[in-house]
Amino acid sequence: MTERGRRHVHREAREFTLGSSRLKWDGGTLVVDIDEITAPLPRRLRGRLRLHPLALSPWQTNLDADGRHRWGPIAPAARIEVEMRDPKLSWSGHAYLDSNEGDEPIDRPFSAWDWSRALLSDGSTAVIYDVRPKTGADRIIAQRFAPDGSTTPFKAPPRQWLPASKWWRIKRTIRSDSGAPARVLQTLTDTPFYVRSTISADVLGERVTALHETLNLRRVVSLPVRLMLPWRMPRRG
Repeated sequence: MTERGRRHVHREAREFTLGSSRLKWDGGTLVVDIDEITAPLPRRLRGRLRLHPLALSPWQTNLDADGRHRWGPIAPAARIEVEMRDPKLSWSGHAYLDSNEGDEPIDRPFSAWDWSRALLSDGSTAVIYDVRPKTGADRIIAQRFAPDGSTTPFKAPPRQWLPASKWWRIKRTIRSDSGAPARVLQTLTDTPFYVRSTISADVLGERVTALHETLNLRRVVSLPVRLMLPWRMPRRG
């Protein structure tokens, strides 16, 4: 979470360097080397992630009516191995990799969105994007990605309200089958404009543990948040 100037950014066909960190495709594996200083408390953060996609997906869709913002999963189902030196941590498990891109600042068309991803019993991944634009109808994207990278749409279940985040009181919802209430299991990140949690919910008739996020764009552009951001996301070079 550090902004870098142009001279610290370098891109090639299979490698992207950002300061002292880099991402590189090594055969069919994405290798991520991290070498950073954390903020606001300065600590060393170093380690390596190896992500092994089961398949790569070319699927992509627009998030807005004008097609200026796009989203698509690169590897909707993958395995990951994490080896950190600072701090000394390691783990492995199921992983997911996607991409967001835009031709304008993200706060222009959107007011908020809720997003969730869940691993289903057959190894496929269900992703639901619940996007609220500033004008026009909400955009709901519900896709099921098979381990081979193929995808099929499904009807998104109704919204359920979740408790507001503990520290910053962000209002959030999740799309979950009716009949059983969704439940927050653990909040992983609670910031003034973004909250990420694990949620127990029902999707496509299965009880799942979903990774869920809420992004509030009105908070992003508020003056207090803009004053706080440089302390959490410094710029170097």
